[in-house]
Amino acid sequence: MAPGPVATDLFMDGKSEETVDRIRSMIPLGRLGEPADIARVVRFLISEDGGWINGQTLRANGGVV
Repeated sequence: MAPGPVATDLFMDGKSEETVDRIRSMIPLGRLGEPADIARVVRFLISEDGGWINGQTLRANGGVV
């Protein structure tokens, strides 16, 4: 799992609003991730549906290249 920018205290700490806005503008989906976005990906990976995925780095980042 390689999450992109997620709106958590850890991510936001020490960043100005201008910096956060600049990061947000680089995300094709137009917003920071939320913890629930990451949780849904993890839930998929640990479910039976994700059973064929292994040895991969899955980037959950809103489309940031």
